[in-house]
Amino acid sequence: MKDLVLGSTGIKTPKNAFGALPIQRVSMDEAVKILRKAYEGGMTYFDTARAYSDSEEKLGNAFKGMRDKVFIATKTAGKTGDDVRKDLDTSLKMLQTDYIDVYQLHQIAQVYRPDDGTGVYEALEEAKKAGKIRHFGVTAHLLHVATEAAESGLYETMQYPFSYLSMDKEFDLVKLCAEKNMGYIAMKSLAGGLITDSRVAMAFMNQQEHVLPIWGIQKESELDEWLSYMHKDPEMDDEARAVIARDREELSGEFCRGCAYCVPTCPQHITINQCARMGLMLRRAPSEAWLTEYWQNEMKKAETCIECGMCRTKCPYGLDTPRLLKENIEDYKKVLAGEIKVQ
Repeated sequence: MKDLVLGSTGIKTPKNAFGALPIQRVSMDEAVKILRKAYEGGMTYFDTARAYSDSEEKLGNAFKGMRDKVFIATKTAGKTGDDVRKDLDTSLKMLQTDYIDVYQLHQIAQVYRPDDGTGVYEALEEAKKAGKIRHFGVTAHLLHVATEAAESGLYETMQYPFSYLSMDKEFDLVKLCAEKNMGYIAMKSLAGGLITDSRVAMAFMNQQEHVLPIWGIQKESELDEWLSYMHKDPEMDDEARAVIARDREELSGEFCRGCAYCVPTCPQHITINQCARMGLMLRRAPSEAWLTEYWQNEMKKAETCIECGMCRTKCPYGLDTPRLLKENIEDYKKVLAGEIKVQ
């Protein structure tokens, strides 16, 4: 497994990092077991957030007494200096540590700067000077905001969705960050579940010299898959290239990436980030999980869309989400009726 230096932070870690959002869905004992196994298997970079319910607490329990062995990144959604300070103190307590390696502003909609009146950037500088954080960066879903943050030179890391399904302008963001010596952390490297071959995903990431992928891990079986690549890097062979070419052809153009940026704006409380791509999920993943009573009810809820357009205004990719919802609802009905066969 190749190592990567995360931009100007100097953090050196294998190009195989742990995304700790999913472990909020498992018990404390199971999460601790998975996290410790990840470390024992060679992972050293662990990414969580204040917003991920008890994920920070689980990391704190897993790595108590061995803090210097791992790199921990977490996030704040604070929009004022006081909010950032409050979140940071809570994170330090939950993580059972006196410092955080990479502290990130979570899903920023604007680039916080010194003297902008919010106090956010000043709070980050203050925390770094006090030794509570070693480095700070941003996470984003809006490309223009991510680009502005990279160009600003104010932050040490960027976390943004990136996979072999990314668009050219997203590859340009990776290049920009490399030029700025800004560490690039790739979230959604499986495109929210649309990429189903981990070997091909890892082979692609191994070709991205400046990118650190974080894989969302919930089950020990998922972890085992990623740890297997610690011993033998997947190669970008003809088979992998063929998978990528086929996926890019199938998923070119308008499709929902599952980022959920639009979901909080929906007055009908529709799970847009899944319902607007349900047809793809049925074809690219085992369909049983998407045909449960729960998802049937969610798709019925999607039929209540009033086409207010709020989701469209929040989509980083400029998608016509109401139209995608309609198309996927019809697709789903045909699958339930047996008119379309899926795996």
